[in-house]
Amino acid sequence: MAKTSKTAGGKATIYDIAKLAGVNPSTVSRALGKPGRVSARTQKLVEDAAAELNYSVNPFARALPTGRTNTFGLIVSDITNPIYFDIIRGAEAAAALSGFTMVLAESAESADTELTVAQRMLPATDGVILASPRMPDARIRELAEGKPVVVINRSIEGIGSVVPDVDPGIGEAVRHLTANGHRKLAFVGGPKQSWMAARRWESFRAACEWSKLDCVLLPADSPTLDGGRRAARDVIGSGATAALCYNDLLAIGLMQELQTASVNIPDEFSVVGFDNIFGSDFTTPQLSTIASPLRQCGAAALELLLTAVPGTEPVAGRSPVPARHPELRTTLIARGSSGRLLARAT
Repeated sequence: MAKTSKTAGGKATIYDIAKLAGVNPSTVSRALGKPGRVSARTQKLVEDAAAELNYSVNPFARALPTGRTNTFGLIVSDITNPIYFDIIRGAEAAAALSGFTMVLAESAESADTELTVAQRMLPATDGVILASPRMPDARIRELAEGKPVVVINRSIEGIGSVVPDVDPGIGEAVRHLTANGHRKLAFVGGPKQSWMAARRWESFRAACEWSKLDCVLLPADSPTLDGGRRAARDVIGSGATAALCYNDLLAIGLMQELQTASVNIPDEFSVVGFDNIFGSDFTTPQLSTIASPLRQCGAAALELLLTAVPGTEPVAGRSPVPARHPELRTTLIARGSSGRLLARAT
């Protein structure tokens, strides 16, 4: 190999790598931009030279001739909500296997902010994943006209969608509560603009009708701990003896407020959350919850996005994961916050 050198300014270029490796600059470009188009020996020569010169590929410079950045955006509705931890990890892990980098942003539960962030992100990426988007379907379709868009926890015709099957987990939860003597159940709902909130209520109502139970929808003003606390008075006033909450944060807030009001959980009231977020078992009693395959959803969304990006291949040579993969099912995790109903103290 030739003696190490760099061009003026100290930053290595493909010409420096070509000189050090003893190959043409065009060969360096092929080796770094599209591995597999040169021999294994040449590939190693180029990679060794690039490492010695501390050279790294600028994805935005690469995008100029190819239109590709090998970068994708992930927008979540609330970055402080633990539900997104595993979605982010699943998407990022799948992206790394295909040489993609993830850019993360949040919409703060605002459809307008979500649209603005997506419009700014799309030109600098190969596509965007929207996790629990708040925008109307029409806006999302408009975004998808320019670059690939995939949504999680939302079903939109013509758009790649990853939607876990909520029916199995909700059915288990309703049967569990029924077996423990509950005859009127409440659903503490999520944001009005949330497609998944409506889907979960629809599934819950159908399961209650099948089991011949009374059910009531009680909206919460925000899908947070504070939202759950504020919903507690309405929950008790509804006459229900158990509640399924739109998410675990609502459920934990509801439990905290009921316990402050000396309501014994689960003897006098049962609470079930949704998503099985990190920390859902840190409560006393531990929160019963419906587990959603969050990490798999993140990975599946990334693979769907890759199928729409020109020139990419499925992760690790696998076929793309379909949006409604059989593994994307929910299941009940029964813990201490739900149990047999005893007479409420007077």
